[in-house]
Amino acid sequence: MKARTAAMAATTAVLCLAAVACGPSDDKPGNDGKGAGTSARPSGTDAQDPAAGDSAAPAPTSSGKVLSKAELAKVALTTGEVAHYEVTPMQGGDETGTEKSENEDCRPLVAVINGAPEPAAAATVFRTVMDKSEEGQDDQTVVTEILTSHPDGSAQQIMRDVRDAVHACAGGFRTSSEDGPSSYTQVKRLNLPRAGQESIAYQVTGSIEGDKVPLVFQLVRTGSTVVTFYVANFLDTKTPQLPAELVTAQAAKLP
Repeated sequence: MKARTAAMAATTAVLCLAAVACGPSDDKPGNDGKGAGTSARPSGTDAQDPAAGDSAAPAPTSSGKVLSKAELAKVALTTGEVAHYEVTPMQGGDETGTEKSENEDCRPLVAVINGAPEPAAAATVFRTVMDKSEEGQDDQTVVTEILTSHPDGSAQQIMRDVRDAVHACAGGFRTSSEDGPSSYTQVKRLNLPRAGQESIAYQVTGSIEGDKVPLVFQLVRTGSTVVTFYVANFLDTKTPQLPAELVTAQAAKLP
């Protein structure tokens, strides 16, 4: 695979979230995923209990307030709150992806990939979080963070729909856009540390120029706010690590 640094990925507009799976692919949904990022590191999987990562954590309280864009910006992580990490507005601003799922059951996953979880948000804020201690390294940790606020119980609906879609779309799915079809060959649950009032983590294996690209997502909900964390590995097929300290710190700021 042609090396692509994490920093390069972070400066690309929201997908396909980092243009990961845009463009034609010969992969067919439903294959066994061998060589497609299935060799996850032990800390990222739980073969004994695949549901372990998405139960509600011991309940933090929440005001339930539907935050405005300005209020979301105030509760987003900032530089200095987690050691070594720099937080900046994401390049591309409010631009979101345009992928459309060919399978209605997988639509919630595609909405997350696009950076626009459904039902639609009342407000959205995008951030890029980079580990500055790894500056210059090809495998520098770069996390996309998307904060969304949702009225009328739709934050809870997002979590339910994504949870169902992870199960229904385990064999992969295809999408289409003006750039052509894209293929995701596998979806699997991950056991990452719980956060907020409920959370779910999963890996989607995408494809770029014929190479397998593992993408990790974690959604965290507290009250009417959902935070989507996204990290990709463009160097090999290992499951990328989403730093737990970032998730924990961000969850603690949610009202």
